[in-house]
Amino acid sequence: MRKEFAATGRARERGYGVGRFSFNVPGGRCETCQGEGFVSVELLFLPSTYAPCPDCGGARYNPETLEVAYRGRNIAQVLDLTVEGAAEFFADTPAVARSLAALLDVGLGYLRLGQPATELSGGEAQRIKLATELQRGRRGDTLYLLDEPTTGLHPADIEILMDRLHGLVDAGHTVIVVEHDMTVVAAADWVIDLGPGGGDAGGRVVAEGTPETVSRAPESRTAPYLARELG
Repeated sequence: MRKEFAATGRARERGYGVGRFSFNVPGGRCETCQGEGFVSVELLFLPSTYAPCPDCGGARYNPETLEVAYRGRNIAQVLDLTVEGAAEFFADTPAVARSLAALLDVGLGYLRLGQPATELSGGEAQRIKLATELQRGRRGDTLYLLDEPTTGLHPADIEILMDRLHGLVDAGHTVIVVEHDMTVVAAADWVIDLGPGGGDAGGRVVAEGTPETVSRAPESRTAPYLARELG
């Protein structure tokens, strides 16, 4: 996206390069907040809090950078778009559309493009990494280890994510998922059920095999829920 902004007429007239549209480096960013969009406010008897930057109002960029528009939007307005909205906005820009499509494929269409990494859940961060991998098109022999990537996902998005994971397996990769969602467990090729409880009460293999085999394991507390999902 920064390349698209740098290629606009106004950016070329002013000699703005790609770096001008990054809020991580000096030049185009707001120096008051260092491109964060907010500043720390010291309180006398309470912990410090954060407030929108008084100069950029949370936009992250200085006024000169925000004067450059791409299809009627400046860089701050584009970064405020959701992935789903940006996919429509950049539909005819192949390099951008390809990355956005990968994020949509793993159920992240609701995230804002400029959303800080500190606001992402663990599952969202993993799915962003997965989207990156999906674009690389590697051939087989890669091991992917995911820790509860479905956290916070709508059931419809879980189905989309599972399609992507099965696609990796079909391409010759190996995918290991630590998961409690029975939809995911039921769709696995092989299940290892650890327990029988949590913490000190767990830590041993209670059952393993295909989902159908584990659903019949007498010692497994997962079995009845898995059986219900399979049924």
